[in-house]
Amino acid sequence: MQDTIDQWLTDPAVQKIVASLVGVLIIVLAVQLLHRSVTHRIQQTDTRHRVRRLINFAGYLAAFLLVAFVVAEQKGHLTIAVGVATAAVAFSLQEVIASIAGWVEISFGRFYQVGDRVELGGIVGDVIDIGVLRTTLFELGQWIGGDQHNGRIVRVANSLVFQGPVFNYSADFPFLWDEITVPVKYGSDRHLAREILQQATDEIAGPDVPAAQAKCDKLVKKYMIEQLVVEPVVTMTANDNWIEYTVRYVVDYRTRRRTKDQIYERLLDEFDGSAGRVTIASTTVQLVDPPLFDIRLGERTVKRESAE
Repeated sequence: MQDTIDQWLTDPAVQKIVASLVGVLIIVLAVQLLHRSVTHRIQQTDTRHRVRRLINFAGYLAAFLLVAFVVAEQKGHLTIAVGVATAAVAFSLQEVIASIAGWVEISFGRFYQVGDRVELGGIVGDVIDIGVLRTTLFELGQWIGGDQHNGRIVRVANSLVFQGPVFNYSADFPFLWDEITVPVKYGSDRHLAREILQQATDEIAGPDVPAAQAKCDKLVKKYMIEQLVVEPVVTMTANDNWIEYTVRYVVDYRTRRRTKDQIYERLLDEFDGSAGRVTIASTTVQLVDPPLFDIRLGERTVKRESAE
C-alpha cells in the first residue's frame, strides 16, 4: 500500500496536477484578499463593480497561465499556450482594444478635440472630455430644437470612429451655411423685397464673413476643394402660391439660432414698414366662381289603399 502511494506521489502527471491545484488555490485566495482590501475602499458603485470585474479577470488569466506553464513540458508548448491565452484575451476585450485604438486615432489624427461640436454615433453634442475608452459629449437636440443643449451628458465609445462617419462642426471651418425661406405674396414689389432681404442679411450675418473667408482660404489650401462663396446670397423662385425667396448665409456654428431669429425679426419689421408694398404670403383658399346650386323639391304622393 505504501509503495502504491509513493509511486502515485512520484508520478510526474500527479505532481503537475497537485502543483496546478495549489497554484490555483493561492490565486483564488489572492483574488479574495484583493476584493476585501481594495473594493471596500471605493465608494462609487459603478467604479467598485468595474474594479471587481478587473480583479476577477486578472485572476482567471493568472490561473490559466499557471496551469499552462505547469502542464507544458516544452517551451514550445508554453509558447502555444500563451498565444492561445493572448488570442482569448484579445477576443474578449476586442471592444476595449478598439476603443483604445480609437483614442490613439483621435489623439494623433485630430478627429476632434475638447470644445468641438461633433456628431458621433448619431449623437450630436459638444466634446467636454476625451478618455482612453470613451468620449463625453454635452448633448444637443433630441426634444430641444435649434442646436440647443438638452442637459444630458452622453459617453460614447471611442471605437465608433472606426464604425461610421464623424461629423465635426468646428474643426477646420467653424462655420455653417444656413438658409431661410420667405414667401412673398404676388403683387408685392419684388425688387424691394429682394433689397430688404439682402440688406437685412448683410447687416446681421455680414460680420461673420471676414472670419469665414479667412478660414475658407486655409481650407482651400489644405484640401482639394474649390473656392467657396461666404457672402450672403438671395435667390428667388415662383410657384403656384407665392414668390419664394431663399436667403443663404454663413454663420458661426454656435450662433445659428440667434442669427436666424435676428434676421426674421428684421425682415418682419421692414415688411411691416413698407406700407403694403411687400406682404408675407400664406396659404389661403379662394372660391373664384362658385357653382350654382339648383335644388328642386318635388311633391310626395302618399297612396292609401282601403281594405274592403
